[in-house]
Amino acid sequence: MPVVDGEHLSLADVVAAARRTDPVRLDPAARDRVARSHAYAEEVAATRPVYGRSTGVGANRDVVVPDPDAQSLRLLRSHATSSGERRSASRVRAMLTIRLNQLAADGNGIRPEVVDALAEMIAADALPPVREGGSVGTADLAALATTALVIAGEVRSVPVPPRTATFGPGDALTFMSSNAAVLADAALAVADLDRLARSSLVVAAMDLAAVRGNPEAFSPAVEVATPFPGARWVCRTVRELVDTGVAPSRIQDPFGLRTLPQVHGALMDRLAFAETVVTAMANAPSENPIVSASHGVAHHGGFHAAYLVQSLDALVLALAQAAQLSLARLTMLAEPAYTGLHPFLGDGTPAASGVMIVEYSAASALAELRALATPAGTQVVTLSRGVEEDASFATLAARQALDAVSRFRAVIAAELVASLRCLRMQDSHPPALARAMAWLDEQDGGVADTADRDLTSDLLLAEELVGGLAAMVPAARLPV
Repeated sequence: MPVVDGEHLSLADVVAAARRTDPVRLDPAARDRVARSHAYAEEVAATRPVYGRSTGVGANRDVVVPDPDAQSLRLLRSHATSSGERRSASRVRAMLTIRLNQLAADGNGIRPEVVDALAEMIAADALPPVREGGSVGTADLAALATTALVIAGEVRSVPVPPRTATFGPGDALTFMSSNAAVLADAALAVADLDRLARSSLVVAAMDLAAVRGNPEAFSPAVEVATPFPGARWVCRTVRELVDTGVAPSRIQDPFGLRTLPQVHGALMDRLAFAETVVTAMANAPSENPIVSASHGVAHHGGFHAAYLVQSLDALVLALAQAAQLSLARLTMLAEPAYTGLHPFLGDGTPAASGVMIVEYSAASALAELRALATPAGTQVVTLSRGVEEDASFATLAARQALDAVSRFRAVIAAELVASLRCLRMQDSHPPALARAMAWLDEQDGGVADTADRDLTSDLLLAEELVGGLAAMVPAARLPV
């Protein structure tokens, strides 16, 4: 059971909490730290103005609040305004876990009773009705205000949380001042994409065997020559998945295989950086103002998610490029010059379509993936009477990364359908891929029905299975 202490929450912890495979618990030492921070916040607020604690927020920052207790509830009620569909349970669980961890760090001044109530909400799986709309990447105000109102007993959740808590002066803004919902989406997207990226290398190795490709593109000479960790890792990984003793059919392969270390390596590097950013932000207090018994009070802009949006934009762009190579390899498999089989891997019937429409399916998913690679960080907005003249729009970037998961899965699943069909038609059994092939045979029965038919069920099964191939590839753990 992962312990939430404000310092050591990992991406794997977030995913486990989101999927209820390993619930978290609050570290008692972290709870004591929250209590000290709260006591300090009350002392400071008695001697100087503190944004959101003794003043209004946004353009109301200079307005002194006569009744801070009532102001907290007013803030939560107004800021809970949201739109769109309800978020899935896994995304909300991830958000709650990250927010609990951030509040366990030093620097927020919130009442410890609120943190206790949040921890019990997570344990009871009493999920707030969080909706999609309302955030521009400068704190997930609507999502966290809704969560706070459930804790306060004003909004219903099913089940009802076992404990409620009162939000006193400053607690409302402190609770809302976080990008926990965006970070949750980013964490789930990065975890899923990392799994698919590793699976994709197994499928590419199957392609290499099917077309008797040249493994020199992954040789130690190439590994030594490349300056990038991701590309070097791809070279090493593919070498473990191919049989270098087989004579290649050509001096060099098309880009779909030959540039795999460079293109897929860039994806692995972007995944590593995105994980670093998400993990760092999930373990950092982002509340404005910082109220730290150790370091004092400071009004700041730590809620701005520029690092996050830029890492996610770069990740999805790298993903689109890697998916393009997947389609290129699928196209190779449809060519008799590469496989020695009939066009489109048909059964020999004149004009057989074979996997023709599988290629179309991959191209359709790739087009959607390219659209999702449009950078969210180029968006700009001015809000709150002009005092907030920028926003990261990391919310959009994280949602695009989440949406990219299914598109990337569809592309490499299509590639898997063609690659597996090709190897079976060749009656090929590459020794280096024996484990992967045995697992796939076990899952689908190992029968190659090559007659023209509806391949929808093949594609759907491949989408279910393709992520499992990641087990054949070790985690990259690249330096950033």
